[in-house]
Amino acid sequence: MTETESTFEPPESFHCESRRDGDATWVRPIGELDLDTASQLDTELAAMREAGAPRIVLDMRALTFMDSTGLRLVIRWDMDARQDGFGFAIVPGPEVVQRVFRLTGMNEVIQIADAPPEE
Repeated sequence: MTETESTFEPPESFHCESRRDGDATWVRPIGELDLDTASQLDTELAAMREAGAPRIVLDMRALTFMDSTGLRLVIRWDMDARQDGFGFAIVPGPEVVQRVFRLTGMNEVIQIADAPPEE
């Protein structure tokens, strides 16, 4: 066995931040969006919708990873918004996240929003 000089740093635990600005509710997931964490984001988005948010913007800039489970979640929220008449858009994330959208062609379907105004 060889020793390395670097130590393993576990990924930051997944969590969501949200805030309201005018008619938009901004939800920012932080960390890895995957099978283990998608339900947390879904719960956060549902709570914002139940609170009457007319427009939800998913700010994906703080994600460090997203798998197909995260993509399916975004697609489902986009479809629900179109069907139920509320606004839904994403702020594109880093390359590792946007690659999933590009490979599936969903970057041409999901509405894109500008980054939120800073607090």
